[in-house]
Amino acid sequence: MAENAGQDTTAHAAISRVTDESHSLSFDYVIIGVTGDLTMRKLLPAFYERFRLGEIALDTRIIGVARSALSTETYRERAREALVEFAFSASQDRDGVTAFLDLVHYVSLDASDRAASGWSLLEALLATHADRVRVFYVATAPKLYVLTADAIAAHGLITEATRIVLEKPIGTDLASAKAINDGVGRHFREEQIFRIDHYLGKQTVQNILALRFANPILERVWNADSIAQVQITAAETVGVGKRGPYYDTAGALRDMVQNHLLQILSLVAMEPPTALSATDLRDEKLKILRALKPMDPDTIARDTVRAQYVAGEIGGKPVDGYLDDLGVAASNTETFLAIRAEVRTTRWAGVPFYLRTGKRMARKESEVVIEFRPQPWAIFSEPPKPDRLVIRIQPDEGVSLSLASKDPRAAGFGLHEAVLDVSYAKAFGTRYPDSYEDLLMAVVRGDQVLFIRRDEVQASWRWIEPILDGWADNIRPMETYPAGSCGPSSSDDLLRDDGFSWKEKI
Repeated sequence: MAENAGQDTTAHAAISRVTDESHSLSFDYVIIGVTGDLTMRKLLPAFYERFRLGEIALDTRIIGVARSALSTETYRERAREALVEFAFSASQDRDGVTAFLDLVHYVSLDASDRAASGWSLLEALLATHADRVRVFYVATAPKLYVLTADAIAAHGLITEATRIVLEKPIGTDLASAKAINDGVGRHFREEQIFRIDHYLGKQTVQNILALRFANPILERVWNADSIAQVQITAAETVGVGKRGPYYDTAGALRDMVQNHLLQILSLVAMEPPTALSATDLRDEKLKILRALKPMDPDTIARDTVRAQYVAGEIGGKPVDGYLDDLGVAASNTETFLAIRAEVRTTRWAGVPFYLRTGKRMARKESEVVIEFRPQPWAIFSEPPKPDRLVIRIQPDEGVSLSLASKDPRAAGFGLHEAVLDVSYAKAFGTRYPDSYEDLLMAVVRGDQVLFIRRDEVQASWRWIEPILDGWADNIRPMETYPAGSCGPSSSDDLLRDDGFSWKEKI
């Protein structure tokens, strides 16, 4: 590795002309579960892109840990294939890929077993840079988090500069979440624990804060006096794919709402933080999670919808139903849900928040829709549609504001909806980074702003758990919807009863 550190590769030579490499970071990043899909599709490409930008020093080590009996060279070849397939810049940057792979090492080890023989190899590797930032990224099943933390501690690998990253979900219910937090917390202080939710790494999710708090014109109307309803949607056209066995034990509520959608809701609904610090920001998010109106059997029956996709058509091609994708005869796991939620604060009194997520939907889109209240009295013969602010999280990242405008083609004061639209890709003329890029480097810097605190995790489970229990008791029966649709018609009724409709039906 010393020889590699002295090399000035083509990739870094080019980068150094535009980037001050004195700001490059040196660290050891241990990825536990490194042969999994998450590492290949997301983590390694994210590291590579930051390496290309000169943010990662040449003496950094990315150490992969997994049970497979592989050599470092064999793993590097697998990593190269993954980078070419999934990294934005890799196919045109062979020298840069080679330089990056010099940072990658592999240790065969079952990290949840403190008696495994591979620990001595990992200890020896880490001992050569004992004083630098050391990160353990645990990309395994949540049931192994505590065992892994126990083993790391048993081998004396926790230093003052050590952090641990835990992938969502943190548990499967409130009790298991507490057990994980307690177990990992026996060895790591709260400021060393980084609970990752990749939605918080998305630039468009972070931009919710900028839109609200950097633009007083919006923040002054960001309340129940001006806003009639809020919709938060995360729709996918894909099915469960390789995640089928996991997904069937989780479902959409655990997989998407407990973390991603509740985090977005918190950013939309929170009060302005005193400062943009981890403590202040997470304090305000926690207040919103605690302010969610509890779900009882009556509200679960009335204000939730759950469904499972059956065979249908997407993009003109037939697709199978969930049971066929899973290869089972029956399942009680929801692949779609819609929930009407309320935030019991003065700012949001009476404003419904509609959460919706599903697989095999008509379109891939994640967005927040803010619908403003209509004019209290009509002065035009044709009342205008309500103004709407749409924050597009993916795939067409941007923001749009629909306004009523006089139609120059119409006689008199005919109105027409005009849309002010900003595409972030066009506005900034740059590649939109993957969410993991920011998150991985934030851990190295010790910046907790984009990560979830222990009490946030438990507050979200406290709200979600009654819904899980109610669905288990069939308070809200399972429905079906054709693949390629927008979900069951009952999700439309959820809004229609309040006088609203989903954005695509307005």
